[in-house]
Amino acid sequence: MEKDIKAENNPRLENLRNIGIIAHIDAGKTTTTERILFVTGKVYKIGTVDEGTAVMDWMVQEQERGITITSASTTCFWKNRNINIIDTPGHVDFTVEVERSLKVLDGAVVVFCAVGGVQPQSETVWRQADKYKVPRIAFVNKMDRTGANFFKVLEEIESRLAANPLPLQIPIGAESNFKGIVDLITMKALMFKEDGKNVDIEITDIPEDIKPTASKYRHDLIEKLGEVDEHVMDRYINEKGIYPHEIIDFVRKATIAGKITPVLCGASAKNKGVPPLLDAITNYLPSPLDIPPIDGTNPDTDEKIVRKVSENEKFAGLIFKIKTDPFVGKLAYLRVYSGKIETGSYVYNSTKGIRERVGKLLKMHANKQEIISEGLAGDIIAVVGLRGTTTGDTICDEDSPIVLETMHFPEPVISMAIEPKTKADQERLGMALNRLEEEDPTFVVGYNKETGQTIISGMGELHLEIIIDRMMREFNVAANVDKPQVAYKETILKHSRAEGKFIQQSGGRGQYGHVVLDITPGARGTGITFESKIIGGAIPREYFSSVKEGVFKAAENGYLAGYPVADIDVKLVDGSYHEVDSSDIAFQMAGSIAFNEGLRTGGSILLEPIMNLEVITPENYMGEVIGDVNSRRAKIESITDKANLKVIKCLAPLSEMFGYATIIRSLTQGRATYTMEPSFYQEVPRNIGEKIIEASGRGAGSRVK
Repeated sequence: MEKDIKAENNPRLENLRNIGIIAHIDAGKTTTTERILFVTGKVYKIGTVDEGTAVMDWMVQEQERGITITSASTTCFWKNRNINIIDTPGHVDFTVEVERSLKVLDGAVVVFCAVGGVQPQSETVWRQADKYKVPRIAFVNKMDRTGANFFKVLEEIESRLAANPLPLQIPIGAESNFKGIVDLITMKALMFKEDGKNVDIEITDIPEDIKPTASKYRHDLIEKLGEVDEHVMDRYINEKGIYPHEIIDFVRKATIAGKITPVLCGASAKNKGVPPLLDAITNYLPSPLDIPPIDGTNPDTDEKIVRKVSENEKFAGLIFKIKTDPFVGKLAYLRVYSGKIETGSYVYNSTKGIRERVGKLLKMHANKQEIISEGLAGDIIAVVGLRGTTTGDTICDEDSPIVLETMHFPEPVISMAIEPKTKADQERLGMALNRLEEEDPTFVVGYNKETGQTIISGMGELHLEIIIDRMMREFNVAANVDKPQVAYKETILKHSRAEGKFIQQSGGRGQYGHVVLDITPGARGTGITFESKIIGGAIPREYFSSVKEGVFKAAENGYLAGYPVADIDVKLVDGSYHEVDSSDIAFQMAGSIAFNEGLRTGGSILLEPIMNLEVITPENYMGEVIGDVNSRRAKIESITDKANLKVIKCLAPLSEMFGYATIIRSLTQGRATYTMEPSFYQEVPRNIGEKIIEASGRGAGSRVK
């Protein structure tokens, strides 16, 4: 297959690298990207995150908070290689940005802090990269910080990520004494010569005191390569020499195959180790020609289709992000997988079955735009003019339709009510929420019929805070918001069989729908499944979809407290119909009635989101932190040491964690840090469940079975 893919021999594609920079928050992703842009000559002044001058953190909210919120793309050149880079957020609330970036990238640089090592969000982004089979290299950053330990990070990559790290460099010195790196492939020392902000590299012999360590790691490098490549093993066993350029080829092959992860080190803020990182990106990460052809299905026949990365193939691309631009309107970010797209042409949205006109094509550099006339296979570009297209849609040639695999996003775990401050804000609020929902698949807007409130839901407090801030600044909407609320769910504990009848006689034609449903608890995280088990025509087949629609509509607001229903298997097992009076709406209503009855008799319970919480604190505050965590119904999983700090890992209910940032700061005089991400849903304790139901206004505490 590999020969078949590369048959075109396209130099443009061979020299193209589509990569992402991913990591835990504050590991130095944006700083590393800024230094790459400086070293490659894309920018002439180094921006910094701390000063709010980073090119890639262009949003006002990013500059104010010193964090990345939205993924930003740019392009640069290094030794005649074109590198498209997407810099992604590290905060878990914006994990969707990492997810959709990895879906369309060919390779990734995972940045680790030399002090913090493998942190919770490092594990999350690593799992996401595993899911999309993205080859990656690791960059151990901040080697100049107090407590930096390259070899400890190597151990953690192996033990906590179940990876196969292959160090291609080892540091010369650490912390304030970090003065160079040993290149284990050439067995030369790269010494940093500082001159203000510029750092030159002087290639010399390896210092005597580090030669034994360098020899050991060079031996390990060849041995590890031999374990994943029989050609290297043959040379190793027969004591044949391997030239540096051959090692580079072997490392590249093993990296693209996902068998190893090359590891480099440096200190991006001081511009140390960035040129060798660029060499590694071009040497070891894949070009579009190195990855398998893209699979899809024909929307008309459901047959499998394969598209090669070639300009001569029919056009196919995936929209992985929507952005609202104040000047050009809606920007759709596109990965072109095959063929080409041209300005002014018409494309077919095969996901929605609509025809769209391409207004403009743009190459993006953060929020700056460069107009181009066409996008070719392998390119990542932005399209203006696609009105009905949303994140995850496939666009292609109309005469050769294909639907590419879309992306799946996590469900929101936190909600709040929002209302406009004035009548004038009302219309703008609706428009702003629609635009923001279109941009962000993890931001959901709903309406509570019982309270008449608009409800916005997202991935965390910071996520909703940023959304509201953007709404006020970008769309000039003033609004009142309630305190954040937990996105509870409802499910059942036991099997129930429920009957639903909707019968109305009014003299003329009436309404008749009658169904019997079997409702059983499903596995956590499965949502609601529906299937018909009717054989023999108790209900005509054309009404099955109406029953299903009624069930799903009823599931939007559960029996206990109005929260969505999840993790239930529904089977349509029996019913009856009337030759004249039966209709779609009658069976919809009957399905809803039966489903609600099944919830009532199935022992409905509430579920709450449980978070993975990791607190890193100085040892002398550990008692206060543990006491506070225990008071929040948290379950401590482990307490470990990291340098002179304690790492406390636990599972905590989201409902108990609001405002935790302020609490942890006051408990530890600002010296502790924490990270939190959604893990799973579990049953709410009975006494708390009763309070939630009372607060919902349904006042049925006795309903909690």
